[in-house]
Amino acid sequence: MGNNIPVRRLDLGYFIRPASETGGPQPRVEPVLAYLVQHDKGLILFDTGIGNADPETEAHYRPRRRALQDALAASGVVLDDISMVVNCHLHFDHCGGNPLLRGKPILVQDVELATARRGNHTFAELIDFPGAIYEEVAGETEVRPGIWIIPTPGHTEGHQSLVLRQGDGTVVLAGQAHDFASQFASEQLARHAALHGVQQPLPPYQRWLDRLADFDPRRVLFAHDCSVWEPPQTA
Repeated sequence: MGNNIPVRRLDLGYFIRPASETGGPQPRVEPVLAYLVQHDKGLILFDTGIGNADPETEAHYRPRRRALQDALAASGVVLDDISMVVNCHLHFDHCGGNPLLRGKPILVQDVELATARRGNHTFAELIDFPGAIYEEVAGETEVRPGIWIIPTPGHTEGHQSLVLRQGDGTVVLAGQAHDFASQFASEQLARHAALHGVQQPLPPYQRWLDRLADFDPRRVLFAHDCSVWEPPQTA
């Protein structure tokens, strides 16, 4: 199934990003999305939803959670069916369901896990809970035939994305590498302009976009945006 890997989006709730973080005058409601990846070597869960937080964080973001078990059940899946967890990073809105999957391997960049354990990054009970099994990744790796972890630092130093080869083109699960599909599109265009020799000034872009381009992505999906990036059609 390495060239035909089905992906299903899971709705795990939402939170309210305050105006102080949106760059504008209004707060913004953002979805929390995870992805279920079906591979012939087992089901992979990319992110696990919103974890419990302290009262200050709860008041700041006002999260509304959908239970991971309910989201999986809508796809005909139970927790025991999951073979592997991949977290794009370890903030509480991405790894909140990890303790429900104790005993399952959790793949995370080594720098991300080290950062989480130093504190002021997430909540300790979401990291070193009983039964937690981490497989630390140092950079890029192919975790299953046709499935790669690619480092995409920016939001956090240890942020990573999941790249899936499909029969109709590559899908990238980009997590919070960009907050919005439109931001990803803007940086893609900045990269193209630079490659075409357009003179500066040009907007900067994340250099790991060069690596993602090697996979020729046809769809890019995000953790906090229901929109999907697709390349423009060319004649």
